[in-house]
Amino acid sequence: MSKGNSKMEEIVALCKRRGFIFHSSEIYGGINGFFDYGPLGVELRKNIKDAWWEDMVRRRDDVVGLDCSIIMNPEVWRSSGHVDGFTDPMVDCRESKMRYRADQLFCGPVVVGDETIGWISVLESEVVQEEADEKAIEMKRKQSKQGDLAPVLLRSFVEMSSEERSLAPSPATGKAGSLTEPREFNMMFETHVGALRDASSVCYLRPETAQGIFANFKNVLDSGRVKVPFGIAQIGKAFRNEITPRNFIFRSREFEQMEIEYFIPPDEEAWPKYHREWIATRKAWFATIGLTDEHLGEEVHPKEKLAHYARACTDITFKFPFGEQELEGIAARGNFDLSRHQECSGKSLEYFDEERKERYVPHVIEPSLGVDRTLLAVLCAAYEVDEIEGDKRTVLRFHPRVAPIKVGVFPLLKNKPELVERARKLHERLRRRWNVVYDQGGAIGRRYRRIDEAGAPFGVTVDFDTIEGDGSITLRDRDTTKQQRLSEDELIAFLEEQINP
Repeated sequence: MSKGNSKMEEIVALCKRRGFIFHSSEIYGGINGFFDYGPLGVELRKNIKDAWWEDMVRRRDDVVGLDCSIIMNPEVWRSSGHVDGFTDPMVDCRESKMRYRADQLFCGPVVVGDETIGWISVLESEVVQEEADEKAIEMKRKQSKQGDLAPVLLRSFVEMSSEERSLAPSPATGKAGSLTEPREFNMMFETHVGALRDASSVCYLRPETAQGIFANFKNVLDSGRVKVPFGIAQIGKAFRNEITPRNFIFRSREFEQMEIEYFIPPDEEAWPKYHREWIATRKAWFATIGLTDEHLGEEVHPKEKLAHYARACTDITFKFPFGEQELEGIAARGNFDLSRHQECSGKSLEYFDEERKERYVPHVIEPSLGVDRTLLAVLCAAYEVDEIEGDKRTVLRFHPRVAPIKVGVFPLLKNKPELVERARKLHERLRRRWNVVYDQGGAIGRRYRRIDEAGAPFGVTVDFDTIEGDGSITLRDRDTTKQQRLSEDELIAFLEEQINP
């Protein structure tokens, strides 16, 4: 087992043990690609969304908010191209009934000397070539072939000829000839609206939040005091019938997006400027929730891999245990979406620019971020196993801004009524501002360990000096384990500065 896989398994186990994330309908065997968020998970999730909304909407005077319905008129999705084109290539194994993304299945011949002795198949991963080479070595050994083993030249299943596909073995069975030809699979979830269930009642659960913003562009323009450049922000659920959900909550079938459509003038020199600005803005924001440059990277999409309407796209990536993957995409989408909805609806979506004295369909810069993917990144960045005075502890080093529990409040001893009463009063005072926990069970060291594992950045202890002395309490820092004595008012001022930057 790789180090990355081991760490990921530890994080998944911690999520269930401490109530962050559960598999949906687990008592019935679960359902692949769907997850439920427990008591700590919903707090962490809410804090991430609140931080994003605070910085991207409330603290800016050029972005307004929107909340669109999950089910919209199906013409929205026909106009945007999702009905006909929102597909992934799919391939099935006839024997095992396993299903794969054809563009994530890689195959290649095993060549010893000048002889092809068979084919191998591997699924996309950070170590796909290493896995292929190991399979090739094993095939050579089993067949007792002599000679030099050539490097395995992998190609995507969709790039292969039909003859080559017939030679490729199924990853599930290892047998050639059991894989189907690739076919397009539409990822939208279909449903019905109304009393009748026929072709006229077909609707879709939205696969993205962007189209609701485009469909409401005119409404926002007419009802609000907005001028280009300006953005419309939305946080909302989206649904995609992924062929192969994977890597815990990284790729699931139900997820939540935090997205901005930022409308700009159509000038050729405008979009690169705004695109670069939004990349810098979004990278800076990640630092405010504990994701620093050491965790992040950038990937610029080459022109040949851009969507047909896009001028540019840059991904902000995160170094997950299972490899560096996209965290957020910042795309220059041109004016494709507004133009399509204008054409198909027959309603003008032009903007009249008072300064330029002209009408135009604005272009768009789109920063799009998944809530669930961000939550997973925050968990991975925070997770650590360290040692204090010979004892190992699991600690989640959440940034105070997003930590699900901000403070743990403890009486030094539970059998001293005066300590318990004072600690409970402090707990009541703090919980009016933040999510805090009260704990009087076990030794004080164990209580610190419990909140360390839950990710609380601070612990405060009411002791005899609090009762008999100057009324100060002990504040313990999770990361340094250093302690200091503060009055209650000093404590609240300190926490306010740390939690609400």
